Amino acid sequence: MTCSIRPPGPVETDADFAIHVAHGPEALATADTVIVPASYELGPVFEEGVLTDELAAALAHIRPGTRLASICTGVYVLAAGHLDGRPATTHWADAEHFQRIFPKVRVDADVLFIDDGDVLTSAGVAAGIDLCLHMVRRDHGAAVANEVARRTVVPPHRGGGQAQYIQRPVPEPQLATTTAARAWALGRLHEPLQLRDMAEQESMSVRTFTRRFREEVGVSPGQWLTQQRVERARHLLESTGLSVDQVARDAGFGTAQSMRQHLQAVLGVTPTAYRRTFRAGGV
Repeated sequence: MTCSIRPPGPVETDADFAIHVAHGPEALATADTVIVPASYELGPVFEEGVLTDELAAALAHIRPGTRLASICTGVYVLAAGHLDGRPATTHWADAEHFQRIFPKVRVDADVLFIDDGDVLTSAGVAAGIDLCLHMVRRDHGAAVANEVARRTVVPPHRGGGQAQYIQRPVPEPQLATTTAARAWALGRLHEPLQLRDMAEQESMSVRTFTRRFREEVGVSPGQWLTQQRVERARHLLESTGLSVDQVARDAGFGTAQSMRQHLQAVLGVTPTAYRRTFRAGGV
């Protein structure tokens, strides 16, 4: 549900239309997750890091332990009371100003989003989609998140640590890209893939391929492969009855121990615990 800091009714936007909001601030008292959207009308909190009395009163309805998330400049609202000493991100263009207004926040201007447990923050508005998919994935598993992504025609997974600013998001005309190599690798995740093998798919040297890959994707080929293998493992753990050893082989980790280490690092849980959470009757 959506709510406003004022009684229910139309909320004006800067996009030439109004949004009818059916709930007032009291609705925050029932929320398990509160998402603060981006805004360019933040007033004192943007200029001085201080909430207006009206906004502070609205946020006071939020129960302790509620998960908080922000999209783009919505982080200014969370920072006024929830982010001291914690990591957070926002749009790269606002990061320097945000750090100046909130010097106690550990600002990372290079990432798409940050999951710090009960507080999550994202970069620009598009990165807010990545953050929301991440929360769906965290709550309901990769299969549900992938279906949501498919229906909304967006990439199913861009890790929070991926760079906000990719040097060459749209390849220059007639400039070789790494698209074919990525497609080739996705069809062979179960095999031991070497960097030189991927580079050969684009007829590039390893050095050129690595540079071009990072420019286009925002992470190194090795990091990207690990991300894809983690996603494959999640899918198999959720949707099949394969043993953990078989999932590890099919996802390209080789051994269950290797997969366990990677899932623990990325998700904070073991393969068995993940399956138990997201697959009824899992082992």
